[in-house]
Amino acid sequence: MKFVIIGGDAAGMSAAMQIVRNSSGNDITVFEKGGIYSYGQCGLPYVISGKIASTDKLIARTQETFRNKYGIDARIFHEVVNVDAKSKQVSGIDHANGKTFTMPYDRLLIATGVSPVIPDWEGVNLPGIFTLKTIPDAKKMMDYLKKEIKHVTVIGGGYIGLEMAESFVELGKKVTIIERNEQLAKIFDKEMAELIHEEAIKQKIVLKFGESVEAFKGQDHVEYVKTDKGEYETDLVLLAIGVKPNTAFLKDSGLITSVNGAIQVNAYMQTSLEDVYAAGDCATQYHRIKEKDDHIPLGTHANKQGQIAGLNMINHHKTFKGVVGTSIIKFFNLTLGRTGISEAEAKRLNIPCQSVTIQATDIAGYYPDDQKMTVKLVYHEHSYKLLGGQIIGGNGVDKRIDVLATALFHSLTTDQLLDLDLAYAPPYNSVWDPIQQAARKIN
Repeated sequence: MKFVIIGGDAAGMSAAMQIVRNSSGNDITVFEKGGIYSYGQCGLPYVISGKIASTDKLIARTQETFRNKYGIDARIFHEVVNVDAKSKQVSGIDHANGKTFTMPYDRLLIATGVSPVIPDWEGVNLPGIFTLKTIPDAKKMMDYLKKEIKHVTVIGGGYIGLEMAESFVELGKKVTIIERNEQLAKIFDKEMAELIHEEAIKQKIVLKFGESVEAFKGQDHVEYVKTDKGEYETDLVLLAIGVKPNTAFLKDSGLITSVNGAIQVNAYMQTSLEDVYAAGDCATQYHRIKEKDDHIPLGTHANKQGQIAGLNMINHHKTFKGVVGTSIIKFFNLTLGRTGISEAEAKRLNIPCQSVTIQATDIAGYYPDDQKMTVKLVYHEHSYKLLGGQIIGGNGVDKRIDVLATALFHSLTTDQLLDLDLAYAPPYNSVWDPIQQAARKIN
């Protein structure tokens, strides 16, 4: 069977490896628009800060490994620009030589990921203005940082914006974050975000809320950011205002798209077109708490969906069970974890909800070096079913968020949280875990 995969990163290569490992005698071709296969995009901010020595450390497998060890026809600089589902072929451009190509398929996987949103602002193409998505993006930014860069402006207070703000501070730069909303990290409820604001201010980051960027100014490089409320001097700008699925090339293919333009898929990663699958950041993910399709582009989802797509493409039937909205980030001395839906989201979805917020410590309060954490649980007002959790603090946030994610996956109530047999010893926990302390306050 002839398999064609568009996209050579997490979802695409997870699928390719499942086909290789679980079948034989197949022909697999992967078209990658860029020049690098299978790398950890989430590690890029830590390469820029110097925590990780080189972008080479982020590459899981090279093009040569896929070709020579696994027999996958892994091509680089091949951009697919058209999918013809009737004739079952794809066509595109080989940017290495400028020539066009056409390739037939029996089954096709679209795993084209997302790209940063770049609005059509005046001056947006000035040197010194960057996005961060790929290894070449990171290398260009690191080269520019060799100049005399004193002040960096981050546009957008989401995860990439926060991670990069930390990296810039660690590099000794003055940092300003401009956010058009009234808080950083809007996936957290407002009172939880205040903890993030406090940490940012403690790190001498200037926060500008409720401001919309209008233009960038400068002679041969960016020198000012102009918003609807003022102008700010800067030496470098990072645009981190969101991403969009790379699906524009499919507009005439007949594929049905959904949230944010992501490709609509079912649990088997099948699209609306026969023998065409999609996975990863360019596809939808079913949200178990919202009970509808969503678009949450994360590496964890991309790897799982790619694996499941690959198995289904060779008739090893497996379904994607959905997501609960779990994510975590390090921001200086804080860990920011969340799962499920926030109180604000629940209200937007017209879900009757209540919440409880407590202060706790990661270990027994009498044991040395305990660290504080703030725990918020959101639950259904009538059934007491857990809807979401947010935890911000020092050590131990990650394991509590994973417990809550597991509880959400299995539709536990807040009362059932109290029945969980969680590990306890003074150096690791209190007799009642912080999430159980919050649940006790409810019950």
